[in-house]
Amino acid sequence: MSTGTRDRLVTAVAELMRVQGYSAITVKQITAASGAPMGSLYHHFPGGKAQIAAEALRTSGAAYIQLLPLLMDPYDDLREAVPAAFAAAAETIEQGGWLNMCPVGTVAGEISDSEPELREVAAEVIGSWIEEGTGYFVRRGLVESDARELILAFLSALEGAFILSRTLRSAEPLHAAGRGMAARIDTVLASATPHY
Repeated sequence: MSTGTRDRLVTAVAELMRVQGYSAITVKQITAASGAPMGSLYHHFPGGKAQIAAEALRTSGAAYIQLLPLLMDPYDDLREAVPAAFAAAAETIEQGGWLNMCPVGTVAGEISDSEPELREVAAEVIGSWIEEGTGYFVRRGLVESDARELILAFLSALEGAFILSRTLRSAEPLHAAGRGMAARIDTVLASATPHY
């Protein structure tokens, strides 16, 4: 069995979780979406749906944190970079028909009490986002404690704004969150000694 089949399975599950969460996904949907036979799914993932979901969360999480520098590096000033990242998310979610932007956030909220093993994987992914985001903001000139606080606020604002935007079918929450984060950055930058 090729790694191409394995990758197709993981990609299919990530997309299915992004759209409908974890619980609603069936093994039949996974094989149909990936174009892989049932035997391939269990060959690559003997643990079935939970194992492939864990891999999809890890893979998606690693990809999604790469959006931070991609969206923010074009801006020298963090006060411009952060609202621009939120504006880009607002445009993407609106153009995507209000589909959830991130399978990790969708699944984390859904399974936090019902699937402890997947909750641990989601926590692992979010922990990596915090670590990588902290490092990113340190490289942008913040001291580590400010950088960690900023990425925690950034992720919280972004995930919460996704929920509100999807529910209200409005980009307004993402734009408001971006403005709120810009104000937070003003506070951090005003009180911080740059770390180079």
